[in-house]
Amino acid sequence: MTAQKSSDTGSSRSSTATTAATTGATGRKPWKKKTPVEVVLDQINRLRDDVAQKEEEFKQAKKQLEKLEAARKVLEAT
Repeated sequence: MTAQKSSDTGSSRSSTATTAATTGATGRKPWKKKTPVEVVLDQINRLRDDVAQKEEEFKQAKKQLEKLEAARKVLEAT
């Protein structure tokens, strides 16, 4: 009985793997190899977006700091 359980488990694993492989292949776009130029341009674009996001976060933090500094002056004056 132990041999049957292990053989049943092995067959179910292989059928699950086969099913996942076929659905995964049809649902995805085919892989396209990028040239080195495309890779560098993608990196530049991602870095540019990251810098823009960090600049926006910096502006918000700076505004918050200015508000807190103004509150500090009010508290120290009293």
